[in-house]
Amino acid sequence: MEQFKTYILMIGLTLLFIWFGGIIAGQTGMILAFLGALGMNFYAYYYSHEQVLKHYHAIEVDAHSASGLYAIVYRLTKRANLPMPKLYIIPDEQPNAFATGRDYEHAAVAVTEGLLELLDEQEVEAVIAHELSHIKHYDMLIGTITATIAGAIAMLANFGMFFGGSSEDERPNPIVTIALMFIMPMVATIIQMTVSRNREFMADEGAAKMTGHPEWLQSALEKLDHYARGLILHDADPQTAHMFIINPFTGKDFSMKQLFSTHPTTEERIDRLEELKY
Repeated sequence: MEQFKTYILMIGLTLLFIWFGGIIAGQTGMILAFLGALGMNFYAYYYSHEQVLKHYHAIEVDAHSASGLYAIVYRLTKRANLPMPKLYIIPDEQPNAFATGRDYEHAAVAVTEGLLELLDEQEVEAVIAHELSHIKHYDMLIGTITATIAGAIAMLANFGMFFGGSSEDERPNPIVTIALMFIMPMVATIIQMTVSRNREFMADEGAAKMTGHPEWLQSALEKLDHYARGLILHDADPQTAHMFIINPFTGKDFSMKQLFSTHPTTEERIDRLEELKY
């Protein structure tokens, strides 16, 4: 069912992209947008997880090189009825973690050195459970597709003034075009952020159920948020920020940060976890 929802979202965002291409450049724009969307979705589906791991210089580990971490992940995957994902450690001080991969068989979990140094074993288990919950519900693929299409719509809007239909009938109203150039990227971004925020709440709940201890994740989130405010993740990229358990840009002050944040506030997440105790 979760995989079906993923495909529906992928199709919906692709149609949105094609429609916008048609508004910008008529039938030619629709064809180009369709071909572009096919290429982006193909790349995002098959190769995006490899690219993001490479971007953050993630190092693959196993039962011999990271026995404690491996044991935690192995225990939780058995509990969640999931295959064992590949494990990676990112050489970075900011405590953080993310999951990636297109399906259960190609999933990966990455944690930073800062996270392993900061959290105790129970808190690490809660964070891993959160990431496995993302894997369970195909959140990694959903996040990748929404980010890809949102970025493509923004890019198309930036070049919108340089496109035109192949005939006068196809040429869009200039006022409508200009309005859509501002509105469409915002709509795509809001869709991306809404999906990401809702998935974070779902993954938190899934982690609490998987471990049976919501307080473990509460403690982990509190620590991660506190330390992330003083450290910026090296090579942090806005296009992949939604993947992390804590926004890697938490320590950077952005205007309108909460409106366009990929994550709910840590306070909201802790409060929701508190409700699960009763």
